[in-house]
Amino acid sequence: MERLFEFSHRKLQETPTDFIRYKYDTIKWQGRAFGLVGPRGVGKTTMLLQFIKKNLTEQNTLYVSTDHLYFSNHSLVELADRFVKMGGEHLFIDEIHKYAGWSKEIKQIIDSYSDLQVVISGSSILDIYQGMSDLSRRVPIYEMQGLSFREYLKLFHNIEVPSFTLEEILSHKAEHINIKHPLLLFHKYLQNGYYPFGMNEEFSMELMQVINQTIDVDIPQYAKMNVSVSKKLKHLLMIVAESVPFKPVMQKIADSINTSRNNISDYLIYMERAGLIAQLRDNTGGIRGLGKVEKVYLDNTNLAYTLSPTQTNVGNARETFFMNQMRVNNNVMASTISDFQIQDIVFEIGGRKKGKRQIDAAQNGFIVKDDIEVGFANIVPLWTFGLNY
Repeated sequence: MERLFEFSHRKLQETPTDFIRYKYDTIKWQGRAFGLVGPRGVGKTTMLLQFIKKNLTEQNTLYVSTDHLYFSNHSLVELADRFVKMGGEHLFIDEIHKYAGWSKEIKQIIDSYSDLQVVISGSSILDIYQGMSDLSRRVPIYEMQGLSFREYLKLFHNIEVPSFTLEEILSHKAEHINIKHPLLLFHKYLQNGYYPFGMNEEFSMELMQVINQTIDVDIPQYAKMNVSVSKKLKHLLMIVAESVPFKPVMQKIADSINTSRNNISDYLIYMERAGLIAQLRDNTGGIRGLGKVEKVYLDNTNLAYTLSPTQTNVGNARETFFMNQMRVNNNVMASTISDFQIQDIVFEIGGRKKGKRQIDAAQNGFIVKDDIEVGFANIVPLWTFGLNY
C-alpha cells in the first residue's frame, strides 16, 4: 500500500498544470463516481492528475494504475477497503480495462463505501462500455479525443487562442486571431499535432505502437479474436488509409482481406470505438450513429501521415480534419449534395481553387478551403474549424 502512495505522489509531482485539455471544464468532478475514456495517448491520465493536483489533498486521495504490480496479488475491493480505513475519500483508478472483472468489483466498491469517490479511466473504450452493463446508470462516462488545432497551438507553441462556436467560425470571427501565418502551423498539426506526444522525436514510432497495441491487444481482447483477425484489421486499416476517401463496399472489402462479408461491419465498429477510424453516416433516423455509413475515414490526420506518409491524399486529409474537429460539438452527417452536413448547413471541402458548383442547390452552404488564411461570404478557411474546442 505504501508503494501505491509513493507511486501516486511521484505521478503528481511529475504532472504539469500549465496546459489543460478542453474536456476538463465539462466534467462534473464532484460526482460520486464517473469514468473517462478515450483512445490511447490523448492525455486522459494527465488530466486526472491535474485535477487531483489542483483541487484535492494527497492525504485522502490516491491515484493508481491497474498495471501496477500491487494488483498481481491484491484486488480492487481489497485496495478500496484499506484505503477507506486509512481515511481515503477519492480513489482514481487508471487503465481499468487491464483488470479482469473490473466492473463487478467497481460496483461492489460503490455499493459498500458511500463516502468514497471512485473515478475510473481507460483506453479500451470497447471493453469499458461492455463492462458498464454491470454498473447501470450510476457511473456516467465522459469521452475525450485528441488535441484540437487550438489546443495544439497552446501546447506546442504557447499561442493562446480562444475557442469559437460554429456560428462564429462561419461569420469569419475566428480568422482574426493573433497568428501571423496560421497555415504553416496548421499543416504541421495535420502531421503530428493531434496527440500530446506529437512533439517527441520518435512520434511516428510511438504512434505505430499505439496502433499496434490497439489492434493486437485491445480489440481482440474485447471481441475474443485470434491473431489472424488482428492481421485482417491491419489490412483493413491500410485500405482506409490509402483511399480517396473510402466508400465501403462490404463484399469488395471482404474479398480484399479474405473474410466473410458479415464480419466487415463489426470490424469497422470495433475500430471506430477504439479511435482508429471514423464512419460518416447519413441522417437516417436523425440520430448520430443510426444512419447508413457513407464514407470511412481514419480517425485523425496524424494516423494518415503515419500509416501512409508518401501516399496520403490531401483531399482525404482535409475531410478527415473537418470531421474530426467538428464532431466534438456537432452532429456531423453525410450530405446528399456535398461532403458534410451539420444541422441544415452543408459543407464542401477543398483546396484554394475549389469552386461553388457542389453547393449551388443548397439553401445554406459553405465552401471550406485549405491554403487560404482568410475567407469571405460563404468561403471559410479550413484551419479555422480547428478552433471549435
